[in-house]
Amino acid sequence: MSEVVVLMHVSLDGAVTDPPWARPSRYGGHEKYQLGQVAASRALLLGRVTFQEMAAAWPWRDAKEEYTRLVDAMPKYVVSTSLEHVPWSGVLIPGQMAEHIAKLRAEPGQDLLVLGGAELVGHLLRLGLVDVLKLCVHPETVGAGRRLFPESGVPGTWTLTGTSVFASGAVVLEYRAPARP
Repeated sequence: MSEVVVLMHVSLDGAVTDPPWARPSRYGGHEKYQLGQVAASRALLLGRVTFQEMAAAWPWRDAKEEYTRLVDAMPKYVVSTSLEHVPWSGVLIPGQMAEHIAKLRAEPGQDLLVLGGAELVGHLLRLGLVDVLKLCVHPETVGAGRRLFPESGVPGTWTLTGTSVFASGAVVLEYRAPARP
């Protein structure tokens, strides 16, 4: 059985959207960490916006980099109600997201990795479809922006299962989801 693992970048004051503020902190071991997360996954699970941004940027990446090769080759499950076709090893999840993801989770193999996408992650959290949440907290405050857990979030106690600290001051806090009834 696979798990849904979310890797989300967040500012110190909790903002998760459009994180150009995270770029300076992504050095000092972070690239190696991110590569490890991709290597430990069998597919990406992405929202429409994240998928389109990545697909547009990927032709400009260095094809010799291991991270680029891994992401390029792996399946990308794209949750969208507006797209009709997804290129770049994409598989469209057009509706009934919970059912599709439940089927993907039931398959054997490595995990499904969600790279950002505040809207998708919010839906996954509300539906109880996130097994592991890895928050990469950057030492920046931005003052405004979308939050990962809006006021209408689902209450629960997550269990801290690991941490990673980078020379930049960024830290990854790894949490396991609350037990489901």
